[in-house]
Amino acid sequence: MYGLVDEHRKVHGVEPICAVLQIAPSAYRRHAARCRDQALLSARAQRDVALMPVVEQVWNANLQVYGADKVWKQMNREGIEVARCTVERLMRRLGLRGVRRGKVVRTTISDNKAPCPLDKVNRQFRAERPNQLWVSDFTYVSTWQGWLYVAFVVDVFARRIVGWRVSSSMTTDFVLDALEQALYARQPERDSSLVHHSDRGSQPGVNWSSQHCFARSSVAVH
Repeated sequence: MYGLVDEHRKVHGVEPICAVLQIAPSAYRRHAARCRDQALLSARAQRDVALMPVVEQVWNANLQVYGADKVWKQMNREGIEVARCTVERLMRRLGLRGVRRGKVVRTTISDNKAPCPLDKVNRQFRAERPNQLWVSDFTYVSTWQGWLYVAFVVDVFARRIVGWRVSSSMTTDFVLDALEQALYARQPERDSSLVHHSDRGSQPGVNWSSQHCFARSSVAVH
C-alpha cells in the first residue's frame, strides 16, 4: 500500500492518495522516514535487514535446494543464532524455496482423439441394487520401494470394492485384472443390465478397452 503512495505521490500528492486508501498520512511519513534511515527501524526490522543477505547466501551456497529447516540448521552451525520461524518468514519474504523430493504422478490424461463411448450413467452415480452399476479407476501410492499403482472396481450400490489389483507399473493387464476379479467374484453375466463406468483417461500402455471386456463378459462398458 505504501508502495502505491510512493509511485503516485508526485502526481497526486500524499494526502489525497492516503485519503483514498484510508491510511493516515503520518503513518506513511513514518514509513518513508524509516526507508531513508534504517536506524529508525524497530529492532526486529533491523535484524531482518541484517539476516536476509545471510539467508540468501546460505541458500545459494547449497545449490538453492535447501528449505527453511536446512537453512536454519546451517546458519546455527555457522554460529548465527536465529529461530527457525524467522528463517522461514525471511525465505518467504525473499521468495526462496527448497526443492521438494518426489514427483507428481498423473494417472489420468484425457485423450480427445480416442473413441468416446456414450456416457450411459450421465453423471448419476446411483444404483438401486447390487451389480447394477460399477465404477472404476486407478491411483498411486508412495512406498519405500517407489510408486505402486492400485486399480479398483466399486459397486455403487454397496460402495464396496469388488475387484482390485496392485502393480509397480501402469499397464493394460493390470487394470483389466481388477475387472476380471470383480467379474469372477460377482458373476454379473447373469444380469445383462450391469453397466461398468470409467473415465476417459489414458496412459502409455494403459487403456480400458471396451472390446477387450466385451469379449469376456456381457457387461456394458463405457
